[in-house]
Amino acid sequence: MTQPHPLPRLSAVAADYDILLCDVWGVIHNGRESWAAACDALTKFNEKGGHVVLISNSPRPSSDVVAQLDGLGVPRSAWKAFVTSGDATRMELARRAPGPAWIIGPERDFALYEGLDLTDAHGAEDAAFISVTGPYDDTTETPEDYRERLAPAAERGLELICANPDRVVQRGDTIIYCGGAIADLYESMGGRVIMAGKPFAPIYALALKEAEKLLGGPADRSRVLCIGDGVVTDVLGAAEQALDCLFIAQGIHGDAAKAADGTLDPARAAELLRAETTFARYAALELTW
Repeated sequence: MTQPHPLPRLSAVAADYDILLCDVWGVIHNGRESWAAACDALTKFNEKGGHVVLISNSPRPSSDVVAQLDGLGVPRSAWKAFVTSGDATRMELARRAPGPAWIIGPERDFALYEGLDLTDAHGAEDAAFISVTGPYDDTTETPEDYRERLAPAAERGLELICANPDRVVQRGDTIIYCGGAIADLYESMGGRVIMAGKPFAPIYALALKEAEKLLGGPADRSRVLCIGDGVVTDVLGAAEQALDCLFIAQGIHGDAAKAADGTLDPARAAELLRAETTFARYAALELTW
């Protein structure tokens, strides 16, 4: 695999693309504050005739996450459409209604289940499947806290539907576990896992459908650029969809792709990607115009 091309400014390639499929957490905010430079870059892309579709592994429906973006100061001018893993996962859950489903995750994610007529099983014993959005308490819990509770479900062969494939995200200065880390544990125990968010195809199908609404016709996939900081979600997903990708190397990977002088080291960025057998066309430490 070759090294990604360093791309310090989005404006250098903006004319080559009609659509940006842009990750949210780790690219335009960190859960505590938004980043003005990234928001400005997306706004300018929109102003120059492009179309930004936000594509997030949030386990909640996109309509429920907009208020969070507003609260973090992400301007509406920075995006034109928004799809989440929650949107894609609702289709999987609807196929399995009424369940019963053993629902694992905090109350703030319950919008995922609204209108689906799912019955809550409250445990593995009488569940038809498991639905995970994340730990009940992501400030204190780790995936290992779920091993004993998940063992009976794995023994029964229950499917686990994971609404957030992210393993970790950065909240302020803290790394917290997400649903994908619990799904990994369950899979290591022999359990079956279904995911619709990044890097899997369903969320990209939804995002490209939104892009085509904005374009008023079919999207030329060679003119779609994915942007994200997650190697096993954003970058791998783009690669599997044969879409160009800008890897934001300073997200959840911190300083791992920095040279000694604080600039991007393309070789170190390539190593991060190579470890997951994937590749990005471009890399930058942060998103700027």
